[in-house]
Amino acid sequence: MRRIVMLITLAATACSPLRTFDAMIPKDAGARRVVRSAAFGQDPRQRLDVYAPTATGTEGLPIIVFFYGGSWNSGTKDGYSFVGRALAARGFVVVIPDYRVVPQVHYPRFLEDNAASVRWAIANARVFRGDPKRVLLAGHSAGAYNAAMLAIDPRWLGADREAVRGLIGLAGPYNFVPFRVPVVKAAFAGVSNPADTQPVNHVSRSDPPAFLASGDKDEIVSPADSDDLEAKLTAAGVAVDRHRYARVGHVGLLTAIASPLRSRAAVLDDMVAFARRVAPDHQEGGSSRAP
Repeated sequence: MRRIVMLITLAATACSPLRTFDAMIPKDAGARRVVRSAAFGQDPRQRLDVYAPTATGTEGLPIIVFFYGGSWNSGTKDGYSFVGRALAARGFVVVIPDYRVVPQVHYPRFLEDNAASVRWAIANARVFRGDPKRVLLAGHSAGAYNAAMLAIDPRWLGADREAVRGLIGLAGPYNFVPFRVPVVKAAFAGVSNPADTQPVNHVSRSDPPAFLASGDKDEIVSPADSDDLEAKLTAAGVAVDRHRYARVGHVGLLTAIASPLRSRAAVLDDMVAFARRVAPDHQEGGSSRAP
């Protein structure tokens, strides 16, 4: 346990993609990676992994597309198998894409990559026993921003947005203009209308239900961002599950999904409960989205 705590500290300090952490911790049984580095575009960064339950016989499982963070300038799907297997072991098909980052691209190219990965997931859902009409978009930090923009702003997914049953945002930045932090300025360089890049400014009644989580010890992304998005969604009549976890920091909110650290915060249980509620089995009911 002490070794794992040290790895978390290093990840938070060095903005590590968590590859070492992921390699060392035990993973959930009952899930496996069924696809590695499938292409959803021509660039080497446009690749994704798919995780699914090992149990056979169940078809039409809800799909969670998870976008990792890294300030839009770093990250790799290879550090997040603990997330993929944790969720897949609980009955979901999980897609974790890489995407192009700064300095190769800037806004909105990383969102375009994220949207392409979601379209791939929908188009290939049945190959992996997934339901193309029950998709949840999830992410941590910059990845939560990506998920929120795709779920809330119809420019990115178009008609495919109808498949999105819910948004899961962990420690996401949703309301951060003016751009002050250097990594943010780099990611959004050349943007002529900064307000147009903010999830809070695209909220509407048609948005999917949201699960918004933050740790009260987060010193990287203010929990106020989640509060702001919650307020906008609630005012629009969209259902929001807002979770605030005590004594949890920015990276700790994510690593609490890992098997050895779940006692620190009930992030995984709360995510799964939300996902099952908004994307129930067909016999349990339909969508909870506003018409």
